[in-house]
Amino acid sequence: MKTLQTLRSALLAAVLGLGGGVVFAAAGDETTPHSDGLGAAISDTAITAKVKARFLQERRLGKSDISVTTTNGVVTLTGTAPDEDTAGAARDLAAAVDGVKSVDDQIGTPSLADSVAAKTDKAAARTHRFASDSWITTKVKSDLLADNMTKGLDISVRTSNGVVALSGNVGNSDAADHVKGIVSKIRGVKSVDTSGLKTSGS
Repeated sequence: MKTLQTLRSALLAAVLGLGGGVVFAAAGDETTPHSDGLGAAISDTAITAKVKARFLQERRLGKSDISVTTTNGVVTLTGTAPDEDTAGAARDLAAAVDGVKSVDDQIGTPSLADSVAAKTDKAAARTHRFASDSWITTKVKSDLLADNMTKGLDISVRTSNGVVALSGNVGNSDAADHVKGIVSKIRGVKSVDTSGLKTSGS
């Protein structure tokens, strides 16, 4: 009798223990919600659209190429802008949009060295052009003095961007054509303006 009671007690304890285990396992299987769910994704998409719309309306960003992505309210800007002031304007516009928590600025801008180099290249190009015009003028005068038909003529020469303008008295139209032929063959000459040359018939 005592043995039977002991067996019943052990069986009851086993059933209670099993039930407790099932309840515990069920409680531990709950899913924890994440902040980057569907609602957050929709909000991020809306933020990106608003930032892009503001960029399109901002005239200062006309020469910029900026991409916008948003993750959990953090806006990331990538691409290029012509200068730091323009990049700063993009940051400020993005930060002012509702729902934006912070702005990750990865916009590239030309360095000071790049800007100086660009200005130097432009100055060198202008200097080269002026030097070429000066060289052409000198070469034209030299070739006219070396030619038997034109060496005694009083011809003024002016060159601008490779265009040679001639003026003076040449006697006749054949001499004018001869002068033009000499000048046209000089390297760097784009065209010859002979409207300033006077002939005996003009």
